[in-house]
Amino acid sequence: MKVIGVIPARYGSTRFPGKPLAIIHNKPMIQHVYERVSKSKELDSVVVATDHVEIKNTVESFGGKAILTSKNHETGSDRIEEVASKIEGAFFVNIQGDEPLIRPELIDALVCAAKEAPDYVITAKTRINGEEDIASPNVVKVLTDINGNALYFSRSNIPFNRGQKEYTYFKHLGIYLYPKEILKQFVKLPQSSLEEVEMLEQLRLLENGFKIKVIETDYDAVGVDTPEDIKKVENILERKSFG
Repeated sequence: MKVIGVIPARYGSTRFPGKPLAIIHNKPMIQHVYERVSKSKELDSVVVATDHVEIKNTVESFGGKAILTSKNHETGSDRIEEVASKIEGAFFVNIQGDEPLIRPELIDALVCAAKEAPDYVITAKTRINGEEDIASPNVVKVLTDINGNALYFSRSNIPFNRGQKEYTYFKHLGIYLYPKEILKQFVKLPQSSLEEVEMLEQLRLLENGFKIKVIETDYDAVGVDTPEDIKKVENILERKSFG
């Protein structure tokens, strides 16, 4: 039951070309991510899946593992599946390559949840505290049932609070643990209608009857989408309280 952590790292980016190689505190961002992920106690191996030889060479230069994958993949899940077809593993964790502050304890929690529910895709959510994030289409919201299974993901502020009652909204974090067999099936499915409307690929899983377990965490992802985000991450790294 090997668990492999996979970090997709695509060179091309509309807003930030070469983003994985951006320097943060004297290290390329992909190295920060790799080193954080490698602190996970539940992963058997960590590998970067990239479409660019410079990223592969950079990862190998600091002692990491990297695999060159197709330049034609449309999603990180497609890139993860190519890795899964090349290396042995029962579970594959898709860890965003632009989150240099990723918490290894979150990865461990996903793996522990998978051991209890090996036929589920596992992902995570965190509480939303601001009205602006609740309303923002850039913050994906998730609803779960009483057993922690995903009911729906949306860019809208679901549920709509008609009675203005006190309610806790949850943000979906873009980290996924896939059982290998589900991952293989997932990438072969055609784009679903809900996925096309919301532009959220996890809806393809729900629409095709797959179960997604959602664990709660107090970690809130801080991604690097633009060059301006570099300073934000560096400021957090400089805080002594950061773990």
